[in-house]
Amino acid sequence: MLGVAVAAAATTFSCSGSTPSLVLTDQVEARRLGADIRVQFTMTADAANRAVMADTDEASKAAAEDALKARQQVEQDANGLELILKKLGYTSDLQNLDEFKKQFDEYKKLDDETLDLAVENTNLKAQRLSFTTGQAAVDAFRKALDSLPAVARPNDRTRVEALCARAEAAALGIQVVQARHIAESDDQAMTKMEEQMAQADAAARKELVELRPLIPQAGSSALTDATAALDRLKLVNAEIVQLSRRNTNVRSLALALGQKHSIRAKCEAALQALSDSLALHEFKATR
Repeated sequence: MLGVAVAAAATTFSCSGSTPSLVLTDQVEARRLGADIRVQFTMTADAANRAVMADTDEASKAAAEDALKARQQVEQDANGLELILKKLGYTSDLQNLDEFKKQFDEYKKLDDETLDLAVENTNLKAQRLSFTTGQAAVDAFRKALDSLPAVARPNDRTRVEALCARAEAAALGIQVVQARHIAESDDQAMTKMEEQMAQADAAARKELVELRPLIPQAGSSALTDATAALDRLKLVNAEIVQLSRRNTNVRSLALALGQKHSIRAKCEAALQALSDSLALHEFKATR
């Protein structure tokens, strides 16, 4: 056993052209850097996933910054490890490191695209608009219409109630389709939904036109308020559709779960091969 250890030491010493103590130091540092690359790679991947799943702009940006910082450390460690492996003459380890770096370059391209999309948060912003400004417009529309039957002439009250109900249903229909649009990723499906929302808006306006001759002067302001609320809903819906069409949250999630996940697995496999090859090198100093 002693002969084997001495032979290994002599071989390492001969190949590196360094003293045994320096070779041992380089080997320890190589293993440290290899281990740190795995840690930092895991950190950058996890931070990128946090950026995709974050529910605020601030959280997305903070996670994206963490991902980029860990990525920079991966590259720094990899460059340092490459120098040491060349110095030690570890050819197989260099091949494993080169394979990781090749896969990591592909990972970075997808990571950049994923992070850029994640921090835009257009689907999240569209959802917030729907839940806030959009909901406020619908509430105002319904409130204005709910007051109309009470001011209608007795003979017209039943018809007014029916027209108001249909108008409210059309406005609520816009809201329902909005939610589906925000979550949708298919362009053709979104186009159909936009047509449905346009039809619902037209239907609501048609009911308002039919209401006008049935409402006396006492209810004219409420009818005006209803029209204004429907106009606000149309405007905010256009903004929601525009944000939803960007689909950055949906697209970033698809990348994270698809192509990027596959490349991450290849990077991790290359790092495992590197770790295994580094573990094969033993240098035992003798007294």
